Amino acid sequence: MPPAFRKRPRVAHARRLQHFRRHLLRWYATHQRPLPWRRTRDPYAILVSEIMLQQTQVDRVIPKYHEFLRKYPTTRALATANPREVRKTWYPLGYNIRPARLQEIAREAVTKYGGAIPNRHEDLMAMDGVGRYTAGAVLSFAFRKDAPILDTNVRRVLRRVFGVHGDPMRAPAQQRLWDLAAAVIPKGKGYVFNQALMDFGATLCTARKPACLVCPMQLVCTAYPDGRVDDHG
Repeated sequence: MPPAFRKRPRVAHARRLQHFRRHLLRWYATHQRPLPWRRTRDPYAILVSEIMLQQTQVDRVIPKYHEFLRKYPTTRALATANPREVRKTWYPLGYNIRPARLQEIAREAVTKYGGAIPNRHEDLMAMDGVGRYTAGAVLSFAFRKDAPILDTNVRRVLRRVFGVHGDPMRAPAQQRLWDLAAAVIPKGKGYVFNQALMDFGATLCTARKPACLVCPMQLVCTAYPDGRVDDHG
């Protein structure tokens, strides 16, 4: 068996965490995707991108993101818009409950927060249509807080590198992953680290055929060399 494929000794959690942080940020500095919502700190624009990206590929979202914000540049513009026109603008992204929820969020922002998107986790979570991931994304990407996120890509990366077993959509594995997503963020670097996590999962540590042979996490990844986790991988 080639040396690179031999079973690796267990790595202490602290060493794995340190290696993961350092090499992920180094990888992202070279490989980050130039996505349009990364060029703004407008919480509303970032919220629009996050709702659009739910179960939709990035390349389909980009043109619709620009079109939507041209037509509805603020929460007030969206809150007062004709719902039928909003759905028409959203087409063909699908999952038409999403524009309705986004418009309801905009109305609540106008009613309760003067048109602003709130910057507290509890306020975001109280808004209809905002879940734990979306709240974390807005806090992290718009307000630069060290808030954890856990989407499909982040979940996959954390499970593989740190060896989190069990059904990731159910407790206790789900809670372990949320705790880990918070613990891995270097202090003060929530924005860049979370962006790096998502890009790493989307382009290198992919669901099918992960690029394990060129992965900077080889020395510490529990799933190396084939990207598999024992269950629900």
